[in-house]
Amino acid sequence: MHDTTEDEDLNSVIREHSERLTAQLHAQAESLFPPDASKEMRKFTSGEAAALLGVNDSYLRKLHLDGKGPSPELTPGNRRLYSVHDIHALRILLEKTARKPGDYLPGRRDGDHLQVIGVMNFKGGSGKTTSSAHLAQRLALLGYRVLAIDLDPQASFTALHGVQPEFDLTDGGTLYDAIRYDDPVPITEIIRPTYIPGLDLIPGNLELMEFEHETPRALAQGNAGLFFFRVKEALEQVDDRYDVVVIDCPPQLGFLTMSALSAATGVLVTIHPEMLDVMSMSQFLRMTADLMDVIAESGANMKHDWMRYLLTRYEPTDAPQNRIVAFLRTMYAEKVLNAPMLKSTAISDAGLTKQTLYEVDRSAFTRATYDRALESLNAVNDEIAALIQKTWGR
Repeated sequence: MHDTTEDEDLNSVIREHSERLTAQLHAQAESLFPPDASKEMRKFTSGEAAALLGVNDSYLRKLHLDGKGPSPELTPGNRRLYSVHDIHALRILLEKTARKPGDYLPGRRDGDHLQVIGVMNFKGGSGKTTSSAHLAQRLALLGYRVLAIDLDPQASFTALHGVQPEFDLTDGGTLYDAIRYDDPVPITEIIRPTYIPGLDLIPGNLELMEFEHETPRALAQGNAGLFFFRVKEALEQVDDRYDVVVIDCPPQLGFLTMSALSAATGVLVTIHPEMLDVMSMSQFLRMTADLMDVIAESGANMKHDWMRYLLTRYEPTDAPQNRIVAFLRTMYAEKVLNAPMLKSTAISDAGLTKQTLYEVDRSAFTRATYDRALESLNAVNDEIAALIQKTWGR
């Protein structure tokens, strides 16, 4: 009996599959967001806007009736809808008469240092990009000036924010441009605004892998210097423009991750509470510690303001998960965030259209499912915001 299968060149097959998938994703993106359209944030109800601002809905209504601040959109049912730009303008207005500074614009004051948060894990599927994207957006919606950096060559974070790496970044535009060894550009040239006021983006794509390939060559030639400071030095160029930087790190301990660790003031490690993931994290932590020792021996200060573990895709009714959560909380105590990120179809369904839960309309989901997921996300991100405030002494 003869084998009728044909020999295939693996490289050709993979390249063909890549091109077909890219074309399909591009077609899907164009059907969701036409080429001449830019991604926009949805409108917020008056209740949602009031909750974001930390005021009563009745107070927002009074501001509107008194002609103060932006005029919201009125629906046929006379409901008020606020855009993200309206909410940002209201923050600026309310801060002028706030009881204490920072009630509505909670960012840095004189003497506060830039917060750089590295979100990382060794294992894919831990919810790292989902956590990074929701954290960056929530902080911006709360009035922080945020720079989000996609350091993962897979660039899912970038796609979530309306930039398609294969088509929109054909001539650079990633952090690699600012940290490469030959002729780096100012970081300001690669920062792009998003559709959320206060949130800027440095996108990612496969070009970031060049840093992983070039660094060993530069080290061998003696041209790398303190390579792990390159991200930190790039961020120093825009230190005064932001309150928080959120870095979505690649799921590996390479030179990019080492550079992000050196720049970070806070580290968030995502972990899915399953035994295989915990075992993987054990190896991740050991390797990270070894790498940080090497960096420290080179003269770097590896002290961080804080480090926390974030439980992701958590199912409260899953008994094995609960045992692992209890195990982690017993072992690491306050290093584990109190709020877990719940597993939710609302979050995964939003991802199908390259959106976060903050971007999709509540009417697209069962109300209870949406509210439960949103409450979970807000609890996680507001706990991290409290850590930032504590670091600044507030």
